[in-house]
Amino acid sequence: MSRKRKPTTDAVEILHRRYYEGNSERIADLEQTRTDAEVAHSIHALRTQAGLTQKELAALVGTTPSVISRLENADYTRHSLSMLRRIAAALDLRIETRFVPISSTAA
Repeated sequence: MSRKRKPTTDAVEILHRRYYEGNSERIADLEQTRTDAEVAHSIHALRTQAGLTQKELAALVGTTPSVISRLENADYTRHSLSMLRRIAAALDLRIETRFVPISSTAA
């Protein structure tokens, strides 16, 4: 027996229902995109909180400013744990990993 969905005018909910609901491949892509954007945002936020330029952070990490720029780009998809560890060490931080249910982040 199918349940009738509650009507909505929430644009995000409408888009989610239309393009993502029931499509596990799209949901996986969305989760990957969210993760990439969160990592990029975190790197940028940590760098600016430390008062560093991309060039200065690159020097501390042992890479180039263009690598830092790419890592801070939300569209970049090749983040590596080893590079994140290098950035964390340069900022005197450690990486903490969490696993959360996808349903808690779904739109």
